[in-house]
Amino acid sequence: MSVKVDGYKSSTVFEQLKVNITDNEAKKKETIKKINAIFEFNVKNSEGKEQIWTLDLKNDGTVQTGKGSAKPDIIIGLADETFVELASGTLNGQKAFMSGKLKIKGNMMLATKLDGVLSTIPKAKL
Repeated sequence: MSVKVDGYKSSTVFEQLKVNITDNEAKKKETIKKINAIFEFNVKNSEGKEQIWTLDLKNDGTVQTGKGSAKPDIIIGLADETFVELASGTLNGQKAFMSGKLKIKGNMMLATKLDGVLSTIPKAKL
C-alpha cells in the first residue's frame, strides 16, 4: 500500500522510507532495534493543508498515512518543504528546530535519531 499523498513533496520521502525499511525484513528489525520509537509527522503543504504520516519504528516497523494505532513517542510538526530539506541533507535538524521550522512534542531526544532514519534514503531519489 502506497503512502504517497498528492500535493506533498514529503510523500516521496515517506514512500522511500517504506520501501527501505518495511519492505526489507532485516533492515526493519535492525531499525526497530536501533530507533525503538514511534514518530508522528504533521506536515503542512504550501496550500496550508495538513497531512499526518506515522513511522512505527518500535513495534511493527511500518510507515503509514494518518495516525498510528499506538501512541507516538514524538510528534513533529513542520512544513512540507522543510521535511524534504531535512531528508535531502540540505537542512540540519537542530538548525530547523532552533529557527522554528520544526515543532516537537514528546520525547525530544528521539528527534536526534531522525537523521539516522532519513539517512537510509538514497539521496538521488528525492
